[in-house]
Amino acid sequence: MNVLVLNCGSSSIKYQLVDMSNNAEVLAKGLVERIGLSMGEFTHKPKGKDKYYVKCPIENHKVGIDLILKALVDPQHGVIKSLNEIDACGHRVAHGGEIFKESVIVGGKEKQEIRELCVLAPLHNPANLEGIEAMEALLPNVPQVAVFDTSFHQTMPPEAYMYAIDYKYYTDYKIRRYGFHGTSHKYVAHRAAELCGMDINNSKIISCHLGNGASICAVKNGKSIDTSMGFTPVEGLVMGTRSGEIDAGALLYILEKDNLGIKEANNLINKQSGLLGLSGHSDMREVCQGKDSGNERDIIAFDLFCNRVKKFIGAYAAELSGVDIILFTGGIGENADDVREKICQGLEFLGVEFDAQVNKGRRGEDLIISKPNSKTKVVMICTNEEYVIANDTYSLVKK
Repeated sequence: MNVLVLNCGSSSIKYQLVDMSNNAEVLAKGLVERIGLSMGEFTHKPKGKDKYYVKCPIENHKVGIDLILKALVDPQHGVIKSLNEIDACGHRVAHGGEIFKESVIVGGKEKQEIRELCVLAPLHNPANLEGIEAMEALLPNVPQVAVFDTSFHQTMPPEAYMYAIDYKYYTDYKIRRYGFHGTSHKYVAHRAAELCGMDINNSKIISCHLGNGASICAVKNGKSIDTSMGFTPVEGLVMGTRSGEIDAGALLYILEKDNLGIKEANNLINKQSGLLGLSGHSDMREVCQGKDSGNERDIIAFDLFCNRVKKFIGAYAAELSGVDIILFTGGIGENADDVREKICQGLEFLGVEFDAQVNKGRRGEDLIISKPNSKTKVVMICTNEEYVIANDTYSLVKK
């Protein structure tokens, strides 16, 4: 079964065509960018063939998906002979609210529920829905599956997801912690348990997804019991441009002093904060370069980022009553060896014996980076959200 995986952003589409009957082999992948602007970009990478790149106007998501479908069957850079060889389509959908506790085959009812949840994810769900409706128009007979970023965290207990505010805001507006990166946390937790020879159903794992967006998840016996992101992805860790945790009173004070409105406040905590606000750089690679050259702001940003991760590890170890595996994934987690080392310094009390030599210079691989006798294993794992989407789609459609 060939599954087309689509991840539609507001102005982009990431995709993969995955052959699930052949060990989830990726036949092609690519990216459509700058949708809706004067000039768009399309990059297509077929397996075993040269990369194909073109610049052209891409009016909307339907036009972008049409480009993808034509590329997949193109005689020169295609990987299938006919669109009939696409058996199903899996969509990443950002927010499933409390409605979607697992992935679903999309029909009219599900589309309407995703549309109603746009109020909780106004930047993401509308684009995800556009992708679903574009595929319906282009390949109406192909079953479609929605895989939600929030579903994995629906196993959190109330003491983990509720906020201590007037209860009416939960009943009236569903204000609660939802968590995100669930597809990634689910995949890497299972992969880490497999790498360490551990039963996922009898395990305590702390998953650190560190990238421009960052979150930590406490995974007990394969289920999420707590996570750092909340009602929105701005809560929790320091991120590229997001503030993470901040005293709400401090934010109100800033709004009053600078006479900022809601839009300006949203821009402040989502786009002008985090590493960017602290150091002037949103990319951890630039922060590390500045740190190594002695730049004070970069040193503060690096140390604060690592310290915030370490604090959550300690908190989640307490919630889990111990920890078997601490894992690092995401763009920073998979590639920044100095970040991994800094975070693990001082975690010996949790049974961590970090192997700095094994960790040094390692990037983009699945690897145990703790010493052989370490009671708590530390690993780096390459996340693969597309595989989870493809696998969930395959399982539901096969049923």
